[in-house]
Order: sequence, then C-alpha cells, then structure tokens
Amino acid sequence: MVVLKILEIVGTIAFAVSGAFVAIKARLDLFGVLFIGCITAVGGGIVRDLLIGATPPAIFSRAYILFVALGASALVFLLAYIHRKDFDKIQKKVEYVNTFFDAVGLAAFTVMGTEVAFVNGIHENAFLSIALGMLTGVGGGIFRDVLTDTTPYIFKKHVYALASIGGAVVYYFIRYNVEKAWIPSLIAGVLIVTIRMLAAHFRWSLPKVHLDEDDKQ
Repeated sequence: MVVLKILEIVGTIAFAVSGAFVAIKARLDLFGVLFIGCITAVGGGIVRDLLIGATPPAIFSRAYILFVALGASALVFLLAYIHRKDFDKIQKKVEYVNTFFDAVGLAAFTVMGTEVAFVNGIHENAFLSIALGMLTGVGGGIFRDVLTDTTPYIFKKHVYALASIGGAVVYYFIRYNVEKAWIPSLIAGVLIVTIRMLAAHFRWSLPKVHLDEDDKQ
C-alpha cells in the first residue's frame, strides 16, 4: 500500500534523526549513534508486529528500511562531527530540530500502526487498533531512552503519549468511515505534530508530584 510505504519511510528518517541526536548528546561513538538511530526507527514496528503475531517482524524482510535508518543516522553523525566545536553552543536549535523530527516520526508511525489494523482485518477492535498506533509511535522512543540511560520520554515530556493516542483515535474513526487512507493520515498526522510542537513550546505537561524543589525545574 502506497500510503503505508510513504509513512514508513518518512517515520524511519524522522525517528532515525531523532535517535541519532539523542545518542550524540549522550556522547556515544559512531556505532552507538547508528544503533540508537536504527532502534528508534524500527523499535515501534517490532513491538507492533510481535503484538499481532506477525513473526518475524516486517523489518527483517524489508532491509531497505534499515539502510534508510542507517543513512539518516550517519548523516546526522557526520554533520555533528563537522560542527562538533559549536554543537553545545547551538544546543537550543539542536533541541528544536530534534523535537520536530521526533514529532514527525511519532505522527507517521502512529498513523501507520493504526492503519496496520485495517490492513490485517482486525480494525473491528477499536482498542487494539488504537493501541497498535500508539505502541508503533512510542515504542522506538522507549528503546532509545532506555539504551541512553534516560527516563522514557513518554513518562515525563509534554503530553507525548497523549498526542499519539489522540492522533490514533482521530485516524481510526475517520478511517473507519472513509475508504481513502490519505485523508485520515493527513488529518491525524498534522494533529499529532501540532500538539507535540505546541506542547514543547508552551511546556504543557501532565500533573506531577513534586517531592523537592529540584523537581519543579
């Protein structure tokens, strides 16, 4: 399906770039940057496929996706290496770029994961369909954060998982009534990216229990 292929490539590039940025900030070497970039790009899809019993996961039969992730990660490493002296100075710009690519990846893979339910004929189960979208969207990021010794993004940052769930819900109910997948893909994708970028800009977060003054920062 054309829509799925487009979403997969867009999401792969976006999440590979995001993962590579996080790996560079964690001071990992070239192999570490490539590995984190790739696992960020394909991790959510692996979780999704295992959940619906599609084994081995699709990534192992579509090697070109892995090469796309490797290429994107390598490019980020190369650019960061060339500008390594200024990398820390432009931290805010790097963080913004990382947030944008992460938002695009989240949108693409959330939509793709939800669409997989329709492709596999299990879309009558709304809860499963939405869960597939959310897990595909956030799964790679969880792998990325755990492997770089960071608290997973979805548990602390600006309504991250909620943006994915909201997009999956919107996609599911529009897709259920509209045959052409590109229409809900566009609507849900724009919604997720918009929520994520606004949340990052205005620092929207869910309530926390602040146990000391440092938690409020």
